[in-house]
Amino acid sequence: MEREGNDCVVGDTSLTASPFDGEASILSSTLLLDHVGEVTLTFHSDRLSWKLVEPLDNDVSTCLGIKYFSKVATGIKLSDIYAFELNDHGSIHISSLPPATECLLLGQDIKMYSFTVHGFIRNKNQPSQCILVEYTFGHKNLPTCQMWVNQLNASLKHEVGRPKNLLVIVTERAGEAFDVMSSLTNVELNSYDGVVAVGGDGFFNEILNGFLSPRFKAPYPPTPSDFVHLVKDNDDSLVLDEDEIVDETSSRNEDQFPLISSPKQSGSRISNSNSEDKAAEFPLPNEWFRFGIIPAGSTDAIVICTTGTRDPITSALHIVLGKRVHLDIAQVVRWKRTPKSEVEPHVRYAASFSGYGFYGDVITESEKYRWMGPKRYDYAGTMVFLKHRSYEAEITYLDVESDETNLTSRRDHEGNLLQAIRSPQKSERCICRINCKVCNEKPNHASVGVCSLTPHLNSEETRWARSKGRFLSVGAAVISCRNEKAPDGLVADAHLSDGFLHLILIRDCPHVSYLWHLTQLTRRGGSPLNFKFVEHHKTPAFTFTSSGNESVWNVDGEIFQAHQLSAQVFRGLVCMFASGPEV
Repeated sequence: MEREGNDCVVGDTSLTASPFDGEASILSSTLLLDHVGEVTLTFHSDRLSWKLVEPLDNDVSTCLGIKYFSKVATGIKLSDIYAFELNDHGSIHISSLPPATECLLLGQDIKMYSFTVHGFIRNKNQPSQCILVEYTFGHKNLPTCQMWVNQLNASLKHEVGRPKNLLVIVTERAGEAFDVMSSLTNVELNSYDGVVAVGGDGFFNEILNGFLSPRFKAPYPPTPSDFVHLVKDNDDSLVLDEDEIVDETSSRNEDQFPLISSPKQSGSRISNSNSEDKAAEFPLPNEWFRFGIIPAGSTDAIVICTTGTRDPITSALHIVLGKRVHLDIAQVVRWKRTPKSEVEPHVRYAASFSGYGFYGDVITESEKYRWMGPKRYDYAGTMVFLKHRSYEAEITYLDVESDETNLTSRRDHEGNLLQAIRSPQKSERCICRINCKVCNEKPNHASVGVCSLTPHLNSEETRWARSKGRFLSVGAAVISCRNEKAPDGLVADAHLSDGFLHLILIRDCPHVSYLWHLTQLTRRGGSPLNFKFVEHHKTPAFTFTSSGNESVWNVDGEIFQAHQLSAQVFRGLVCMFASGPEV
């Protein structure tokens, strides 16, 4: 290589094979890498790699008597690249010292044509977080740079799954996102590769319900034979309360947007009154249509569980690169009597958590302090904790667990709190991550329709179990519900798509015991489920009946009033623009 003044002469460009039809296809050139020096850039079928033309001795450089080890990247996978850019005639900085020293001011800027590769790398301290990177390569000839850009852009077209048309929703009022999603026809939905929510878990729940409520038709959750709609506990007998007439219009803040109940069907299908839409097909679950979330909420538990971090850049990259992970969705049905004395169900879908008692009281209390912003949840949580209210209720759940599950509820409840603290009896935690074996496991039976989404309901070993008494809280977690205040979530080893709900029952207990339970939630590696007053059941379906007049549920951050409800989970019903956490 020869240099004269500010001109830079680079080696000849060699193209050994231009078609992208196999591993043998390689494009190779000698270029200048900005802030590094002369490199040989090689394009493989799945990656870009480069190496210094004049490698350093022992990969060590010296500046002002201080030694620095080279940290120059040597390549990037095509799957980690989101764009290529052809630059105008600009500057490439060349160091007069070996690459990766801290003394780049001693180098020089050379005018030449260039192109930039835009991609990301993983944060070494937090592997789930993506960091934007760009590599600029220069050459004296514009056609050489143009050739590289053309070939690399062509390669991105072979990256399957990357979206080209997205619906991004940012709203101005509550319920607007539900209205937008529910009013879209199937023809319109088919024109999008997915929808992106800019907000928190509650906002995503609104979009999810707007998408599923008018389209997904499935049977209501299964219930035990003695489950009677609109019941009250009267001398230990379950009877209809003929005097209970619920005025839907008087329920304060219980529904911020309408919900469409779904009739019993033998399988999932699409239903739309628009005649132009009847011919359009939009199967559920849909492998191509995905949901993305740019985190902007108070907890962002769904983002943290699906991407591993609460970072808008990481979430945006997962969307742009077309990542895909399946997510379980819970169907929560409340049963109420209308003014016409008819039993009418109302359906809500949840992607993360549904909670009663403490959780319902917190969401209700927080509504009084919206002016405080996200801090209102801390304040409301403290106030509700000090009140220490418990509620009489009955819960039934399908017990389909193996000997390896439900360890918390099956252990000896004769132990006291001190024993629970000293002998945690932790089960091995298997964090759901990329390519999780549990989530990717296919059902053994060849079921179709809704049955394929509820594989655990078809087990021959299912039976209804019952739990009755006074509870501080009743919770059903679809996922682990990790967040910044609960690093392991409510259930550390919950999966994204295994077809199970984690039913957590907190029985009435002393104030200090409940405080210790809540404290364990805030600790990484804590044992919040290892107390004698805590029951933990993995189940595909459960029912709930309150004995009192007040009954408020928190469904993905939204108020849901229900004296009686039933719930089930659909395995992998929707796809997210995510790939699971990196560990």
